[in-house]
Amino acid sequence: MEQVAVFCGNCDCGCPTLYVDETASPDQRVVLTDDFGQRVRMSADQFRSLVEEAKAGRLDHV
Repeated sequence: MEQVAVFCGNCDCGCPTLYVDETASPDQRVVLTDDFGQRVRMSADQFRSLVEEAKAGRLDHV
C-alpha cells in the first residue's frame, strides 16, 4: 500500500492514515486506517464523494 496522508502526525501512536492499495479490487483501493488498527476500504469514487462533501462544508458539524 502507498501512504498518501497522515492525519495527526504529532505523535508516534498510530495516527489515522490514508493509503492507496493498487493490488486491491477497484471498489476497495482507498484504505483509511485509524489509531486502533481498524481499516475502512472504499472505491476512489466513494472517497472523492467524501472529499467533495467535506469541501462543501457538509461535514463541519462533525
